[in-house]
Amino acid sequence: METAHSARTYNQNHISRQHTKGKRRISVYWSWSYPWEANRDLTKLDNRFSSMTEVRRVLWPFYETPDWDARNFLQGIDGTLELFHRSLVEFQNVASEASGHPVAVFQRTDQAGYHCPIDERILDDTDTLMIFGLDHLVSEQAASSNEIRAIKDWLKRKGTCLLIAPHHDVGASNNKDDMQVEYLHHGDQLVPRQQQFGLYTRSIMTALNVPVINKYGLHPLRVNGKLAPISANHDLDTLGLLKNVTTLNYHPHLPHYEVTEKNSTTVRVLAKQPMDLSRPHPFSSAGNTEFNTLLWLPPKGDRAGDILMADSTIFTTLFGVSESLSNFWKNLATMN
Repeated sequence: METAHSARTYNQNHISRQHTKGKRRISVYWSWSYPWEANRDLTKLDNRFSSMTEVRRVLWPFYETPDWDARNFLQGIDGTLELFHRSLVEFQNVASEASGHPVAVFQRTDQAGYHCPIDERILDDTDTLMIFGLDHLVSEQAASSNEIRAIKDWLKRKGTCLLIAPHHDVGASNNKDDMQVEYLHHGDQLVPRQQQFGLYTRSIMTALNVPVINKYGLHPLRVNGKLAPISANHDLDTLGLLKNVTTLNYHPHLPHYEVTEKNSTTVRVLAKQPMDLSRPHPFSSAGNTEFNTLLWLPPKGDRAGDILMADSTIFTTLFGVSESLSNFWKNLATMN
């Protein structure tokens, strides 16, 4: 197990960060109820995370070292949730170095059962709020009216940025044949035939009139073993998010952020990801070759802040990190 650069603390209240001109204070908000997800019945096939034991079996022998055994690491679903937390550390380090502020991490309901809704305690010292929509739909994690009000008021503050990141929606049709096609397309044995994420983020998108829905779990194209470059729209990227960025992340099942408003003038598609057409999928059968992976909604009306959409896995290292991805993180942490 790698040695931490400094001692780790746990179970303490957030310490407010002071505003520094040109330096963004970033906060990550995991929208799940950790206990609800960790306590899922392992005999249920769908709409749950894998246990660490299942991860070890599928990815054998990667986790067959003492670091990951029962003496040192959780073996249930809770272990898999901790993998997500650990995989965020490199982003936290890169963003913290670029911005000069530590990246704060919150959970809607944490391991100790503390419930933390989004309110002024999170928002007052946050310039960029990243909401990671990894709550299963069946857990019914929807934003309250008070949370919506707090987010709307916060977005009236100039310089704010809300990044909404619902994850994939696999097997939504409930048709077993379609579910099997989707499963074979992404090829991840750890993802069940139906795994639908993001009610919390969807509730926020609805309240903020964001005409987007997260759909499918699409396998990105790789060429000669390397992730295919994104199709970037640099003319629209006046924020500079894609400066020195050619690829984002390889993840077997990325969501397509479908713009539901026809000829939308609200949403700007900054980047699309080519998909693997050798693996059949209803999305490619409909004539699509790429899916939306990075969206931007510039300030509008009394909303002075920006809204971005990008998948949460872009900020984790479970499937590796490249210089290009690190550049994206730095661009986000320092955007004007």
